[in-house]
Amino acid sequence: MGSFLRARREALRPGDVGLPAGGRRRTPGLRRAEVAMLANVSVDYYERLEQSRNAHPSQAMLAGLARALRLSVDERDHLYRLAGYAPPVSGAAGEYVDPAMMFLLDALTTVPAHVIDDLTTMVAQNRLSQALFGSWQLGDDLEGNVTWRWFTDPASRALNVVEEHEGIGRAYVSDLRAGTARRGGDNAAERLVADLLNTSPEFTKHWDDMAVEPLRSARKKLLHPHAGPLDVQCDIVLSSATGHRLVIFRPQPGSTTAADFAFLDVLGEQTF
Repeated sequence: MGSFLRARREALRPGDVGLPAGGRRRTPGLRRAEVAMLANVSVDYYERLEQSRNAHPSQAMLAGLARALRLSVDERDHLYRLAGYAPPVSGAAGEYVDPAMMFLLDALTTVPAHVIDDLTTMVAQNRLSQALFGSWQLGDDLEGNVTWRWFTDPASRALNVVEEHEGIGRAYVSDLRAGTARRGGDNAAERLVADLLNTSPEFTKHWDDMAVEPLRSARKKLLHPHAGPLDVQCDIVLSSATGHRLVIFRPQPGSTTAADFAFLDVLGEQTF
């Protein structure tokens, strides 16, 4: 497994994963620290994986590595087998993002964009998404779930103007009902719904409406504490391979939002 990870890392260039070149490199490919950052693991742990030193990655960790190294489905499955796991079920969601969608996310350098799964769990973010929304715990069952945070953490609504809260909440609930129906009794989906019903009366009210509709592209007004008002079109691109959604926050024509995003990008460089 260590040899395979090293070979895939050395085959990539920074531009392949949306990173700046960063000057001359003594060895080919990405640095170990860059892969660790992309996979959301410590550099020491990733080094132990490559060196086969007492490291036993979980399936969630393997999904993060496959995403970071832009592995194809066949390469991802090979990595799972090398680690002693059966490959994920074909078409199943999870932390793995197909390379085509990751290519799109990497290419979106002037607008915030991120990838969520069919239950709105955050799977990948670009730098502007992190600058606008903060860095999420990717793949965490609850703290990384957009719908859970919306109904349980008031701070998650701070960017959205108050008059849009009702509609956004309804949209998340109807999308979750559609997602749970597609999964057909999936434990993760049922557990998320049960936790929300036990925690949030607001969620329960919307859930009882029985609305079923996936998230759609919509215009939104955001209010950032540093960049000010942002007028965006929230576009959604679906991956047929995994069911993931690429969410893009596109500036409305005629607004100053594009310049505001550039300002956020500068803040992001200083922060990240």
